[in-house]
Amino acid sequence: MAKILLAEDEEVLRMLVVDTLEDEGHEIDEACDGEEAIKLIKQNDYDLVLLDYMMPIYTGLEVIQYIRQILEKKDVKIMMLSAKSQQADQQRVLEAGANYFMAKPYSPLELVKQIEAILNGEDA
Repeated sequence: MAKILLAEDEEVLRMLVVDTLEDEGHEIDEACDGEEAIKLIKQNDYDLVLLDYMMPIYTGLEVIQYIRQILEKKDVKIMMLSAKSQQADQQRVLEAGANYFMAKPYSPLELVKQIEAILNGEDA
């Protein structure tokens, strides 16, 4: 069981992912925007942070930069989930400090498979 933060502003998608990951036995915290994500990251230690790229207040990219540069949390795994899947966008995300990138749309089963690989230390 892992402690995971999901930051996603689309409520229906957030609910689907939370239900799917809870069914797998993970503990999930939810944030509906970048500001809430940063607040939760300050207060908790997570095994994995799942971030939407385009969120209100702070983007997923800004949240990654905050985690890596301000909080200096180098050990938390970060996966960006985004419809912005151009190579330049992916490169920007990885250079900011994300460990993984998954393009939307994705299937819940595909997401679970990727998360399990990440948590088991395998290449996703």
